[in-house]
Amino acid sequence: MNIVLLHSSYGLRPAVHAAADRLRAAGHEVRVPDLYDGQTTDSGDEGREITERIGHEELLRRAVAAAAPYSEDGLVYAGFSLGGAIAQNLALGDEKARGLLLLHGTSDLPEDAHTDGLPVQLHVADPDPAESDDWLNTWYLGMQRAGADVEIHRYAGAGHLYTDPGLDDWDEAAAERTWRTALAFLDSLDER
Repeated sequence: MNIVLLHSSYGLRPAVHAAADRLRAAGHEVRVPDLYDGQTTDSGDEGREITERIGHEELLRRAVAAAAPYSEDGLVYAGFSLGGAIAQNLALGDEKARGLLLLHGTSDLPEDAHTDGLPVQLHVADPDPAESDDWLNTWYLGMQRAGADVEIHRYAGAGHLYTDPGLDDWDEAAAERTWRTALAFLDSLDER
């Protein structure tokens, strides 16, 4: 699979590169655009400030520009938290998208969202203050209505960005389960 992996509001941290390397080791081509132009942080508040300073529209524009040269052959869009939200927007706007892998984040759905059976896998903490149960139920129903083939995996007791060993949210067991499940999901896309 050809994958575009988008970072969280913490920026293009070592954990994102490590995730890309794990996916490459499984035989996938992975691109990790830097939507923050080199800025990284260990603080959620600072990450939100960087996001606000750049602006959501500009981040989306940067992500589209990074993915566009590779989208003709069909991409899997993937992302962490904020990057997942951006990846969702890109995948729903790309009729050739092969799949959507969301780690720790989703996005609002436009009322007219439509996809023809797009495979979607979401991994989130349980509970996750950024992805409440009510929100996830609404999101799931919206994705189903849009025609996506959705599966959600919840990880009890894990922190929001539990796949990043450099953050307090880190949960090694949950992260390993996530990557095993995500790699199987990506393998299944090869069969479609």
